[in-house]
Amino acid sequence: MNLRAATTTDFDALLMLNQESEHFLSPLTKARLEQLHEQAEMYPVLEDAGQVVAFVLALREGKIYESPNYRWFQQRYSQFLYVDRVVVAASQHGRGLGSVLYRAVFEHAVSTRVPRVACEYDVVPPNPASARFHQKFGFVEVGRQSVAGGSKQVSLQIAPACAKIPVG
Repeated sequence: MNLRAATTTDFDALLMLNQESEHFLSPLTKARLEQLHEQAEMYPVLEDAGQVVAFVLALREGKIYESPNYRWFQQRYSQFLYVDRVVVAASQHGRGLGSVLYRAVFEHAVSTRVPRVACEYDVVPPNPASARFHQKFGFVEVGRQSVAGGSKQVSLQIAPACAKIPVG
């Protein structure tokens, strides 16, 4: 596996990965990906044999981003690193790639002196795998809100950047 920064040449692969997991994520168009690419604080991809198989996209506070979840954190916290999405190809599930990406997020937060990492995951419909994953990284719920026209409810989560990061 190779961890590297995303580039514009990765867009097709990233859009396909996002679409594969869209039942847990917000939809992503090329135009929106271009906007996020420009605003991202960190945006690494994992490659396997030259093929992008996972990515994480994280933004700092103070960006102009219309995500209701990002705006929720923006209204409450002066500094944070917001994980907008972490995506792993279905064929790669169970290999720990999400943990590799989250370790990079926490390392970046610590190295840039950002005190907390923010994220959300669906609780309606339930996503117990995501709940377990985030709990092992020290995330705790700080709020909930309905999104997607009320068809989803998310758990808004915060973890201290200096949280003990699980190995493996």
